[in-house]
Amino acid sequence: MRASIFKTAPLLALALIGMTPAIVHAQNSAPGPKVTDPHFQLAPGYLPPKDLPNSLELLGPPPAKGSAALARDEEARTATIALRGKARSGLARLDADLQFPQPAANFSCAMGIDISEATTPRLYVLMQRVLTDAGLSTYGVKNTYNRTRPFVVHNEGTCFAEQEPLLRNDGSYPSGHTAAGWAWALVLAELNPERADALFKRGLEFGQSRVICNAHWQSDVDAGRTMGAATVATLHSNAEFLADMAAARKEVQAARANGAAPKTNCGVENAVLSGQ
Repeated sequence: MRASIFKTAPLLALALIGMTPAIVHAQNSAPGPKVTDPHFQLAPGYLPPKDLPNSLELLGPPPAKGSAALARDEEARTATIALRGKARSGLARLDADLQFPQPAANFSCAMGIDISEATTPRLYVLMQRVLTDAGLSTYGVKNTYNRTRPFVVHNEGTCFAEQEPLLRNDGSYPSGHTAAGWAWALVLAELNPERADALFKRGLEFGQSRVICNAHWQSDVDAGRTMGAATVATLHSNAEFLADMAAARKEVQAARANGAAPKTNCGVENAVLSGQ
């Protein structure tokens, strides 16, 4: 099975916080973004580093001190304080975990089928590879500005305490988690257009989970969505990605026909996302 060649390390949950140089080497010998953690062995992306969207070209700097944009970031953060310790914060913790199979489970309800290595193996690997491309696309700006995260500024915690030591030294802007989540939403909606609205909503909430977790500012999340969209647009000129999309589309159709329902309790997830 193709999936077997893409081994993930135990710390993959932190993958987009600090991504391994091995990813860059696996894709292309050309210089890649400077990354901050040596532990990860992610699936190689589809795009060589030279073809990744350039965040330095697409994004401006993070909000300046005293700016209206920074005030908006603080307002968005303050609005999430009431959610701490609640069910939505628990879902945000799940969204923070980038170790597969968790991301596949996170999008299964919106997709309407079980996304898994057993049920949809080509889609499962496609999601892993898109994670790498979307995450790496953020590092030009991340490394240039090295923005301090909100939980550090406010001397607080996050919904995923295990990640905090690394997060303290990793740039907040833009959000790599959000780039991956929005890229997944776009890809999955293309594969299953009848579920597009549910997938877009889930992708948006995946990014908002980073604000709820106190790990990112709202402007980090907004910029992450830009990079996720740019990555998916770029991937559509990659023949290997397009071949995997075609194979994944057949898997999705078969899973729907066979009634391969998500293993997640979708009623609970939907209630949490709707604020019930």
